[in-house]
Amino acid sequence: MKKKLLLFLCSLLTIPSLIAQTNILLTNPLAESILLGNYNPADYVPDVVIDQPEAIITDLVNELSPENFKNCLIEMSVFDNRNTGSDTTSTITGIGAARIWAHQKFNTFNAANGDRLIVSYLQFDQAICNMNRHKNILAVLPGVGPQHEEVILVEAHFDSRCKDLCDGDCQAHGMEDNGSGSALVLELSRVMSQYTFNRTIVFMLTIGEEQGLFGAAAFAEYCETKGVQIHAVLNNDIVGGIACGETASPPGCPGLNDIDSINVRLYSFSSFNSPHKSLARFIKLEYQENLRDQLPVKPIINIMSAEDRTGRGGDHIPFRQKGYPAVRFTSANEHGDAGVSDPEYHDRQHTEDDILGIDTDGDQVLDSFFVDFNYLYRNALLNGNAAAMAAIGPIPPTLVSAEPLGPGLKIGIDDPNDYGIYRVGLRSVSNDFDSVYTITQTEATITGLSLGQPYFVSVATVDEQGIESLFSNELVSFSSVSTGKNIADRKIELLQNRPNPFDDQTSIGVWVAQPFSFQTAEIRVSDSKGATLHRAAITLNEGMNEIWYNHDHHRHQNGILYYSLYVDGKLFETKSMIYAY
Repeated sequence: MKKKLLLFLCSLLTIPSLIAQTNILLTNPLAESILLGNYNPADYVPDVVIDQPEAIITDLVNELSPENFKNCLIEMSVFDNRNTGSDTTSTITGIGAARIWAHQKFNTFNAANGDRLIVSYLQFDQAICNMNRHKNILAVLPGVGPQHEEVILVEAHFDSRCKDLCDGDCQAHGMEDNGSGSALVLELSRVMSQYTFNRTIVFMLTIGEEQGLFGAAAFAEYCETKGVQIHAVLNNDIVGGIACGETASPPGCPGLNDIDSINVRLYSFSSFNSPHKSLARFIKLEYQENLRDQLPVKPIINIMSAEDRTGRGGDHIPFRQKGYPAVRFTSANEHGDAGVSDPEYHDRQHTEDDILGIDTDGDQVLDSFFVDFNYLYRNALLNGNAAAMAAIGPIPPTLVSAEPLGPGLKIGIDDPNDYGIYRVGLRSVSNDFDSVYTITQTEATITGLSLGQPYFVSVATVDEQGIESLFSNELVSFSSVSTGKNIADRKIELLQNRPNPFDDQTSIGVWVAQPFSFQTAEIRVSDSKGATLHRAAITLNEGMNEIWYNHDHHRHQNGILYYSLYVDGKLFETKSMIYAY
């Protein structure tokens, strides 16, 4: 019961609109002018221009380093407590001293790179932990190309916490959660402010995340109110730890002290035609095609079904709620599920034990670390590569049609900019692309597909440097079945769940080719013995209709489950799916 209550409270904390921010402003007016596009891009072209994708990627690999992340976290740890409600007057401890330090770090990077990194606070008023005024810290790297008004945001929450939500006196070093993400943002700003991009990049450290995503919500509100054009949001939260705790928020990790320094999870909202999942696929594709071959240890990006771990939330959510494409990077292994109200909770997350490391030989020097600096370095490269390619890349096209043509699909693209090269991404039963094709016409046919299989299609433009845009809207189409009848000609079709197998959450879809009359429609999930596990109403509007099924891994074992569509109380169809936790 305590764990369920905790998860409920956490879910409440992920709804920033419960308590509104007011008086939101940037303390540096120049930062606002740049975010609004009210500046001369030529003023921010450096003497030495580094804007070629290959040069940027190679430089990121060489200029970022595990040692620099270690040093950044050592500096950050001296403030002892970065709780949003901690001391704002001390120059030594608390959130006030910490944010001044971060502001000064950004300014140092600005001075080293020709005054091209515009530093500011985002100030807002809100009652959080008995304090009424709060500040995010951000640095703006102005774009100098035709799309300079569009913004790529790389962010992490800077605040930390112990057991009590507003404890401003405990030793809340918060090195994994979320010193790791904060160091990533700071180091990327240091290195990437040397380069020149078409679009503007914002590096931001938020506060108030632990109390309800408030700092991120304030900036999302600011962007919506001011009309800032957010092109993509990369949120980093718990990106440096590789050890599993006794607990971990579902889908969790294998068990205490399991180590995973290879996998990284990308969380984002929704499934079909989701700009957030589309952004996640873009990030993975850019890694696979541009960065992976340069790394001796190659990360594996996992595109997760859910927006976040079960019962949890992160700073990407307020941006998604405003309609901005947003994803969250997080470690494969997590040391705790934040269940600090449980007296049997022994993990580091949200406790005083979330420190950088320990001194095992008594020489007063840390020699065993809880943050893996090599893993953090690789996660920073994934972010830097994705942010750079999104900031350089061309304008996305519109996918206007994806029609069945035998065992294939006929693709129609609207590209007013006439780039001439396009990437077509196809996926079927997963969140990831099954295949990515390159075509040179706005109308083309993809052949050799599976008969009767539904395909989810999106497209990107490719510029003269070989860089993709973000991917377009997504359409669903069905290659023809062997009888010659197209599945889309049927009135209604229960689709295979995606992904399958699944580990925590899966999407169940119903395709409706043409409107029809009915009273009720429902998806029922049952186990192999026929026991009903879940019932959910589903809309049956023309086109794609989806529900999400969250599996309770505490109650059910791995194996085959069944899901059925009932229309007006009558069974329409049943399919199987595999739960593999």
